[in-house]
Amino acid sequence: MIMQFTKAFLVAEIGINHNGDISLAEDMICAAAEAGADAVKFQNYRTEDFLSDRNLFYTYTSQGKEITEPQFDMFKRCELTRADLGRLKKASESAGVEFFGTPTGVEGINELREIGATWIKNGSDYLGHLPLIREMARSGIPTILSTGMATEEEITEAVEAFRGAGGGDLVLLACTSAYPAPSDSLHLRRITSLAQKYGCPAGFSDHSAGWEAAVASVCVGACMVEKHFTTDRHLQGPDQWFSSTPVEFAELVRRVRVAEDMLGCGDLRPTRAEAQARENFRLSCTAARDLTAGTILKAKDIVFRRPAKGLPPSMLESLVEHSLVTDILKGEAFQPYHIANQP
Repeated sequence: MIMQFTKAFLVAEIGINHNGDISLAEDMICAAAEAGADAVKFQNYRTEDFLSDRNLFYTYTSQGKEITEPQFDMFKRCELTRADLGRLKKASESAGVEFFGTPTGVEGINELREIGATWIKNGSDYLGHLPLIREMARSGIPTILSTGMATEEEITEAVEAFRGAGGGDLVLLACTSAYPAPSDSLHLRRITSLAQKYGCPAGFSDHSAGWEAAVASVCVGACMVEKHFTTDRHLQGPDQWFSSTPVEFAELVRRVRVAEDMLGCGDLRPTRAEAQARENFRLSCTAARDLTAGTILKAKDIVFRRPAKGLPPSMLESLVEHSLVTDILKGEAFQPYHIANQP
């Protein structure tokens, strides 16, 4: 069974922007909820799962300065404990948003299952970690796989690993792993390609600046949009400077919802808003001159005029050669009762 989304699911990616401060994380959850997010996402990794070399350094911009520090130290101070996750899950429930995380091992998956996370996400950097993807599948939690940096073959391997392990609900996210991602690097048509090739919903992990890419992604079928989120870009940390503020995220939400209203449905029929216009602007078959009962109608006796309160122009051939049973005045719309053997 394929999940159905009635509207795009909008995720505020708080990630590590809390800097290990759980009170700040709770404030960010509330701010994301007020901005219109449907869910908040954190990273419940264990640094040792993916780093052992403490001499690997990372350079980033923070508070207007260029910072270089060991990756191990940077990630370690932002780790979340099982107790932290439980507290943040409760804060999310109180704020009315869903809560989920990005684990890096079985322990993290179990923590998310224990606290009742509604989703679980595999980050782009972990797409090749097939054993972890299989564990995600076995958890029974709806899973999101982000496909940044991936080849088609790698995506296929990940999806097959997930499904082969009995995984159910799956969403694939198109993603460009650049921060921020230039507009010409986004290739949003990949969203459609992912959905069609793998037969599951597809969305967009948005690392670009502004709201435009999020709106465009929804217009090509994104069921989910994830955007980095912070309450203040001047906070310390590697991701703050390119994250959306509450005001910016709220504008993204507003623009996406307007776009969804515009997209509407694909039914090929007049909309409710067109009902009056259809009558006012469409045409009727009307009498070209005063005609008396018994007249055998010719094409020259009929002209098309507004409003559409009589027989439509498509009935012209059905009227010709029929006899009038009543008089009709010039400009009057033909009705079925005017004609013998009504068309």
